[in-house]
Amino acid sequence: MPEITETTIEVRNPGAQGSQMPVTLLRPESGTGGGIVLVQEIFGRSDYMRSRARDLCDLGYTVVLPQLFWRVGEDVIDEGSPDALQVAMDVTGRLDWDLAIADVRDAVAWLRADEDSDEAVALVGFCFGGGLAYAASQDCPREFMADALVSYYGSALPGLVDGPPVHVESLHHFGDSDAFIDAGQVAHIREVVERDGAEFHVWEGANHAFDNPAPELGFHNPRASRVAWEVTVDWLAQHHPA
Repeated sequence: MPEITETTIEVRNPGAQGSQMPVTLLRPESGTGGGIVLVQEIFGRSDYMRSRARDLCDLGYTVVLPQLFWRVGEDVIDEGSPDALQVAMDVTGRLDWDLAIADVRDAVAWLRADEDSDEAVALVGFCFGGGLAYAASQDCPREFMADALVSYYGSALPGLVDGPPVHVESLHHFGDSDAFIDAGQVAHIREVVERDGAEFHVWEGANHAFDNPAPELGFHNPRASRVAWEVTVDWLAQHHPA
């Protein structure tokens, strides 16, 4: 079983909530392992995100799951509520994007400096977090740069990919029936990131957030979720071994 600790890390940009960002730290049974910063989806540090954090830790990684809504006093949005998506969009609308990028980078630097991790750190992000992880890898100073990136249906990518390229190994997942990012946008994202050396997968019949199992949201595609996760595990083993 992983060792799970709730702690805080110092950030460079204090705000109304102070300068300590809450994070969940998961250590593998071995006590050490390559680092992963798991960047939350739009519903925050939900049970689903915590489950994925445990999945990654079970593979041997030291995992940090930051509370990226901390600056606006939020953590988890109830996915089962009838207005969950609207509430989540309102919360992210109140979030300062540039400060969120800085917070992700601070989490990377903190984990890289952790004496029980193996210095190498990857970003793994879903939905809101997939876009934020990509943005945190653009024009990033070396001391805050992750060594690899996995992005699941990064919701901000349509507005990001024509900006600075990402110069680390990366893997992207999208569904071919994404209700929020149309096929033309997905094709353009693919063209840009493959030119920069990324691996890219489009999963048949999969909507946005196809990995999220919450039945109330209606996005989950069990087959796409399973196969994409298998690809992710194999890709991480090759490009960012635990």
